[in-house]
Order: sequence, then structure tokens, then C-alpha cells
Amino acid sequence: MGMTTSSVRRRRAGSAVTAAVLGLLAAAAAPALAATDGPAGHPAAGAPAGSAHGAARTEARTTARGAQGSAHAAARTEAHTTARGAQGSAHAAARTEAHTTARGAVEGAARTPLGITRLAQGPGHAVAITIDDGPDPRWTPQVLQVLRKNHVKATFCMIGTNAQKYPELVRAVAADGHRLCDHSADHDVTMDHKPVAYQRKQILDGKAMIQKAVPGVAVDYYRAPGGAFTPDSRAVATESGMQPLGWSVDPKDWSRPGLPAIVSAVEGKLPQQPTVLFHDGGGDRSETVAALKQYLPWLSARGYAFTFPVRATP
Repeated sequence: MGMTTSSVRRRRAGSAVTAAVLGLLAAAAAPALAATDGPAGHPAAGAPAGSAHGAARTEARTTARGAQGSAHAAARTEAHTTARGAQGSAHAAARTEAHTTARGAVEGAARTPLGITRLAQGPGHAVAITIDDGPDPRWTPQVLQVLRKNHVKATFCMIGTNAQKYPELVRAVAADGHRLCDHSADHDVTMDHKPVAYQRKQILDGKAMIQKAVPGVAVDYYRAPGGAFTPDSRAVATESGMQPLGWSVDPKDWSRPGLPAIVSAVEGKLPQQPTVLFHDGGGDRSETVAALKQYLPWLSARGYAFTFPVRATP
């Protein structure tokens, strides 16, 4: 049977609709295919949509891990920087404290000279008598009696532990108007070979022991045991307000060389403004007492004035 014109038109219209539908389906599929056919590192063309989604999740996780790693690295860097800054601040603070301490020591030393004084106060015929290693219950009272009889004021360099043991003798010395000197706590003649902390303790403990026996009385000098001074011990003494004290005449009475030897040593050619060393402790001091009985009138007859060792005014 032949086709009418209207039938032909209906078939053509149906074909057009079918073509249009197929075109729409092709257009809809094209983006999906394009999405799976990207550059290297992405799934190949034709891969299932699930693979694309998995790749997207993998990329997201990778990005997150990268961000987390960057954050951790940044935190580590910041912590390291902070620690380094804190360490630098601590070092700077330590340097500042050391500088301040050193400056304080220098300023303290400026008030009292670090040098060891060996001169008696006053011009011309001035002499300073110094008495070491006491107080001693047998010999110190005898020495005080000789000094009192000859109107002599002396400087007593006391061992701290002796002062602690015989405080009444420290008070007797001070009451007679004599000056006090710290001769360390234990009279360790090897102090100059010991650590600074040990030297400091010996010096400051010795002074404290003497002061405890006579509260309020000044301890004006420090004499190292056996003359074993060090720059550090002098600095400790001066920081504590004590003048380092030496001597210029030593008759070695502590060794008991005999009365003639002691007298010969102290009556020989005397330096200007001498500081003479005697002892009232550490053993038998009968020769010292006898020498003082002879020596003090001898000095007075030659016009010597009895004074104390030179001490700078702070």
C-alpha cells in the first residue's frame, strides 16, 4: 500500500526526534569520558566512574597529608626557633649576670685596695705590731699584759675556730682597743692551692666567728695563713670590707729560734713604717712574750710611734 504525504511527514519527524535524543545522549556522555581522559597521573580513558572518585579521594588524602606535614614541619620549625631564642636569651642573661657580678666585685675592690698592705699608718717612725694565730688561753693574756704595760695598741689576727672557742679572749682584746684581723677559719696554709669557693668559705667563716664573739666590732683586716694570698682571696676580703694585710718584718718567732734570734731580727735595720709579725697561738709562745718585753721599750726609746697597719678609707 502506498504511503500518503502525511505518513512520510510523521516518519521524518520521528527520525528527527530519535536523532535529537541520540545527540543529547552523546552530549551527556562526553563530559564523563572527558573527565576520565586527563593528563598523566589520572585514570586512563574508559575507566569506571568509581576509579575517578577513588582518584579524587586519594588526591584529597594526599593533599591533607601534605598540609598536615607542612603544619608539623612549621610547628617543629617554630619550636626549634623558640627554643633557640630561649637558649640565646638564657645565654644573654648569664652573660649579663656574670658581667654584673664582675662589675660588683671590681666596684667592691675599688673601695678597699686589692694590694697587700705592709705599712704602718703615720709618717716617719711608725710601727705596727701584729699578733697571729690566737686567741690562746695561756699566751694571749700574757701578750695583752705586755702591750698594756707599754701602752701599745696592736692588731690581732685571729683564727676563727680559736675565736669561737675562746670568745672571752676576743672580747678582752677588743676591750683594750686593739684592732681585729681575720686569719681564716682553720689556718690552712695551702689555701692558695684550693678552689675559690673553699677560700671564700674560710675567709668569710673566719670573720663571722670573730664577729660573733664581739658583735658590732669591726674586723678591719684579712691576713692569709702563711701569707698564702691569691687574687681571689684578696678580692673576697676586700668585698667583705677587709684590707689584705701582710708584714715587712718576720722574726719567725713561731719556730722558736731562741730569744736572741728573735730580738736580732726585729732590732735590725727596719724598713720605713714597718709591720712586725709576732704570734700568740699555735704552740709555746714564751719566747715571743719575752721578746715583746724587750722589743717594745727598745722601739719607744728610739722614738717609734705604735700605730695600726695602713687601711684605705672606703
